[in-house]
Amino acid sequence: MNEKYLTSTIAILVTVAFSLVIILTYESTAKTLPPIDHIVVEKSKRVLIIYQGDKRIKTYKIALGPVPKGHKEKEGDCKTPEGIYSIAAKNPNSKYHKSLKISYPNNKDQQHAAKLGCSPGGYIMIHGLGKSFSWLGKGHCLRDWTLGCIAVTNEEIDEIYSSVAVGTKIEIKP
Repeated sequence: MNEKYLTSTIAILVTVAFSLVIILTYESTAKTLPPIDHIVVEKSKRVLIIYQGDKRIKTYKIALGPVPKGHKEKEGDCKTPEGIYSIAAKNPNSKYHKSLKISYPNNKDQQHAAKLGCSPGGYIMIHGLGKSFSWLGKGHCLRDWTLGCIAVTNEEIDEIYSSVAVGTKIEIKP
């Protein structure tokens, strides 16, 4: 055997062994949180804050759509709505790991879109990254990439998902 081949084989074996150790000893960073009363999203600061009563429980960095300024007006505008909504549904098997559906559009949103002669859109979620992009972790926040949803890491959506009930109020601020 030549020395170059032996060195590269050892390097591969060490890498595989190291990877197995990491995979086998990995513990989820998701924590158990108390029940959440309400959620506040501050779009300009790219944060999602969860509360129990008046107590701030935790703040998460988020990614939005590529057009983050302004209220969502119509389907396809890549904006996140602004206003007071609620969590309308929970999906444990989302394409984006897990998701919490926001109750957009409300009556006001529907009336506004009707005046514009278009659909207001829908399916605005708080969601994770899914399998394809979970490796990005917190790096996903370096760029706004959703179609108007609010994205956090998979570990973070696990935390939020387990502590938020359908009907929980969410306020989305500019």
